[in-house]
Amino acid sequence: MSPDLDRSRPIWRQVAATIEARITSGTYPPGSRVPGIVELSAEFGIAASTAQKALAHLRTTGLVRTEVGLGTFVADRND
Repeated sequence: MSPDLDRSRPIWRQVAATIEARITSGTYPPGSRVPGIVELSAEFGIAASTAQKALAHLRTTGLVRTEVGLGTFVADRND
């Protein structure tokens, strides 16, 4: 597990917050691809199910959209 993650809080929420911060800061601009499950698992040292839960949360909040076979992308502000 990444040393930046706090074990006393849900890891998936921390990963989702990190991705959200990157979207807000423009690191991942609208329409750009965000790291997938495998990439997030490697970057944060987490299980694939944890990465999947973080991305599912971001999808639910409307920050990202998933295109089957292509990946997960930052949603346009007008979506």
